[in-house]
Amino acid sequence: MRRLPVFFVVDVSESMVGENLARMQGGLQAVIRALRADPHALETVHATVIAFAGVARTLVSMTDLATFEPPRLPIGGGTSLGAALDHLMAEIDRTVQPTTETRKGDWRPLVFLFTDGKPTDAFEPAITRWRQKYAGRCDLVAIGLGRFADLSALQRLTERTLLLEKTGENDFKTLIQWVSASVVAHSRSIGSGIERLTLAKADGNLLRLAEPLPGSGNVAVDANYVVLTGRCQGSRAPYLMKYERLQQSELFRGHTVEVTMYQVAGCYPLTEEYFEWSDRSAPPQRISTSELIGAPSCPHCGNGSAFAHCACGGLMCVDGPGEAQCPWCRRAISFGEGGGEFDVNRGRG
Repeated sequence: MRRLPVFFVVDVSESMVGENLARMQGGLQAVIRALRADPHALETVHATVIAFAGVARTLVSMTDLATFEPPRLPIGGGTSLGAALDHLMAEIDRTVQPTTETRKGDWRPLVFLFTDGKPTDAFEPAITRWRQKYAGRCDLVAIGLGRFADLSALQRLTERTLLLEKTGENDFKTLIQWVSASVVAHSRSIGSGIERLTLAKADGNLLRLAEPLPGSGNVAVDANYVVLTGRCQGSRAPYLMKYERLQQSELFRGHTVEVTMYQVAGCYPLTEEYFEWSDRSAPPQRISTSELIGAPSCPHCGNGSAFAHCACGGLMCVDGPGEAQCPWCRRAISFGEGGGEFDVNRGRG
């Protein structure tokens, strides 16, 4: 039986933390349920899940739908698109059976790539290699999630670049339904002898073909977000503070100027696994607290502020003035009222 390899390549970078990651997690489960309900898909589709943040790894290697178990999506620092593509190409070489003189191999692999941010690694060589050696024998659909997705990088990868501009719960459901319907439609087409990629019709109000944009290179950090890592003073467990870009107009010497600030969007518990998925090779980036609006509470213990700063550079939670022990360096610190502006290390997004 010829298999239809379907690869789901999912961005699990810091910018995805929160609702986007939860909806992507539920979306993968919904796709598998929908595919299992279709006889054509159930017979042919074999799924692979690859996640990428600062590094890229396979969460589920090519598996038939009957035994496929959707994985738990991790979270990590960085959006290494180049690493994701290199890993995808290696998985295709390793798992997809080619056609030989004596055997019909697998059908053309179908790839769905999901990302909400900007690449933070040198992705250009991987895109060039994909276009030269894999684009002619694979079908790739790239989907940008939300208004900060870097569509220019995706468009250099494939002409099938779509944008899901709104990422509410119902919007994600529509996206997942479209992905499921597209895989089902394609599995039926190849069963009828039509090898050309067949996708379901998309709701143009929610999911649309991205308009051509000028190319962009890799960046040190995703400027649309500021992500900061702290630790709970009590449990030492890590957490992630996420800020989103907010353009403001201010009057300066009689002229209106646009000022970039970042509004807190949430604070999310992490595990030590986060550091395993983060890119540690890049030099640290800094940002002034004067550019940040809001300070969340600790998601682990509920302390009122997750934004206390130790001399070692680590962020921690506190519940007001007084003595504390830094969960990073273990030194004793005395915190007073208020505090001035200071620079902190930021994640890559």
